[in-house]
Amino acid sequence: MENLRELLVHEIQDLYSAEQQLIEALPKMADKAESPELKASFQQHLEETREHARRLEQAAELLGEKPTGVPCVGMKGLVKEGEEIMKEAKQPQVLDAGLIAAAQKVEHYEIASYGTASAHAEELGLMDVVELLEATLDEELMCNEKLTQIAEGGVNRDAAAAEERRRGRSKRAEGRASKRSR
Repeated sequence: MENLRELLVHEIQDLYSAEQQLIEALPKMADKAESPELKASFQQHLEETREHARRLEQAAELLGEKPTGVPCVGMKGLVKEGEEIMKEAKQPQVLDAGLIAAAQKVEHYEIASYGTASAHAEELGLMDVVELLEATLDEELMCNEKLTQIAEGGVNRDAAAAEERRRGRSKRAEGRASKRSR
């Protein structure tokens, strides 16, 4: 990359790869989510993500470029983290809390990436590209806020309660074992 325009093209291609990875990951996350509100949020964000990819196609076209060609390694790692949570979480309530954590990492990555790309486009005077990137940035910010509301609205509390129930069962089992050994 020799100039800011080339960097912007790279950023758009990287974001396009990220969105394509999310288009594959979000249905899996929605399927695993226990909370109806979380499940619906993932399904809604899938539709938004498809629109994000279309906007990136438009932005690339405005620059006379293709949106493909750069794999987003950062998103690949974040998606892998989410997959690990889906495999390792034993309690549905804990899984939901983990899915929210994974999704918010993704949102923060996207917020940073779209914000940076938008600033670069603005510096280059590419206001049509800025408009496309800012529309998506606004939706990513709203999605992050929605995930926070879902977490604080009960998912985190339910995950904590699941742990307390597990500890209670464990203590009762220890008590029964202690009585039998006397």
